[in-house]
Amino acid sequence: MTGLLQAEITETRFGKLSDGTPVKLFTLRNANGMVVKFTEYGATLTELHVPDANGKTANVTLGFDNLEQYLGRHPAFGCTIGRYANRIAGAKFELDGKLIEVTRNSGPNHIHGGRKHFGKVVWNGEVNSAQSVRFSYTAKDGEEGFPGELKVTLIVRLTDNNELQLSYFAQTSKPTVVNLTNHAYFNLSGSGNILDHELQLFAENYTIPGERLIPTGEIATVEGTLLDFRKPRAIGARIAQLYEDGPGGYDHNYVVDGAPGKRRRAARVSDPKSGRVMEVLTSEPAVQLYTLNGARTNIKGVGGVVYKRHAGLALETQHYPDSPNHPHFPSTVLRPDEPFISQTVFRFSNARAGSRTLD
Repeated sequence: MTGLLQAEITETRFGKLSDGTPVKLFTLRNANGMVVKFTEYGATLTELHVPDANGKTANVTLGFDNLEQYLGRHPAFGCTIGRYANRIAGAKFELDGKLIEVTRNSGPNHIHGGRKHFGKVVWNGEVNSAQSVRFSYTAKDGEEGFPGELKVTLIVRLTDNNELQLSYFAQTSKPTVVNLTNHAYFNLSGSGNILDHELQLFAENYTIPGERLIPTGEIATVEGTLLDFRKPRAIGARIAQLYEDGPGGYDHNYVVDGAPGKRRRAARVSDPKSGRVMEVLTSEPAVQLYTLNGARTNIKGVGGVVYKRHAGLALETQHYPDSPNHPHFPSTVLRPDEPFISQTVFRFSNARAGSRTLD
């Protein structure tokens, strides 16, 4: 049910780069008091204010107040990631019989599009409709080693059903690989950590990670493992067991149940303190659960809130890591005569007020 407020979009200046390039900030509001802020720098989600059952709003995503902090080092807060999200082993792969070598920026491997990924460039933003903003960016042929000029569009839409919809489109001039996601971190309490958040993942299987979290190529069931979130479970219930023998928390790729290409449920997160609920739907084949394991402590974010270890969780909808090197994984190859279309939806509600059933 919508409230008495009126949906609107405003555009303000967020800052400028050292070369004088101006960067805009777009603020989207819906009729229920939700507020979403996206900047042209990295097509980045900077703030996401969601009301609880009593109408009290809190910022439930991790980010910064100003452009300068985004220009510095941080764990990709809210950024759009591309051309290839997640990892590529050895920073190389074969495409149509040709060896493609891309930027090595994670030891011997490639991660999240390289040193100048899509979260570190200025997109062109413009109001697209009464409820949406369009961001566009053109990656050059050879940028970070990837072949083909890639024209990317992201449409950000905030609905009066409390849905934040992210729709991705891309076209390439040459055969290439594409894997796009948003690297937002969520904390439904608005502060503290997410260890008491209850998580449910609609995923029976996961890709087994090997050295440096590169998939071995095996797909296994989550049953009987620490990764089993098929039923709601507190994130912190078993996370300590991953500290010594794992990546310091959750950093795993889950295979979302159902057929890729069709929007379906991937995850549900609830916060017992505020009652806020976030549901994630996606057309992507997988989702990476990451619990901000190795972040520097005492990162000062929006409103002076200090982010420490496990201050947020990311649910990165995506194709599998290292797909170009595993022919049996869903393909990330994009050709000039093919459109790239992907959608992810973050739907917010409140458990105390009752939440709707997922589509």
